[in-house]
Amino acid sequence: MNWNDLFELLIPIGVCVILPIFIVWLNIRSKMNETNRKADVMLKAIEAGKEVDADYFKPAEKVKTVKGQLLGKLTGACITFFIGAFVLAIVWYLSVKGTIGSEEILGFSVMGGILVAIGIALFIAFFVGKNMLAKEIEAEENKLAENQQLPDQR
Repeated sequence: MNWNDLFELLIPIGVCVILPIFIVWLNIRSKMNETNRKADVMLKAIEAGKEVDADYFKPAEKVKTVKGQLLGKLTGACITFFIGAFVLAIVWYLSVKGTIGSEEILGFSVMGGILVAIGIALFIAFFVGKNMLAKEIEAEENKLAENQQLPDQR
C-alpha cells in the first residue's frame, strides 16, 4: 500500500464518517450551550428572588402554516425541476459534441428525468393543495391580519 492509496482511502472516510460525526457533535454542543445559558439566567433569577417561569426551558415550537407548507413544496418543485432540466441539458449538449459515451448518457438522462418527474409531481401537489386548501389559507391570513390589528388599537 503506497501513500496515494492511503490518501484515496482517507478522503471518503473523512467525508462519510468524520464529517457527519462533527456535524452531530456541533449540533449537540450548541444545544448544550443554549441550555447552560438558560440555566445561568434561571440561577440568577432565583438568587435575586424573582419569580421563575417554568416554560422557560421548553423549546420554541415552530408552527408552519398551510401556506408555508405549500410554499415549501413549491420551492422543492422549483429546485428539483431545474436541477433535472440542467442535467438533461448538459447531457444533451455533451452527447451532441460526442464527449460522453452511451452508458453515461443513459445514466445521467435517467437521473435528470427522475429529478424532472419529481419536480413536476411537486408542482402538481402545490397547485392541487393550493386549490383544495384555499379556504384554510384565507382563514389563516384573516386570523393573522386580526392579530396584527389588535396591538395597533391599544
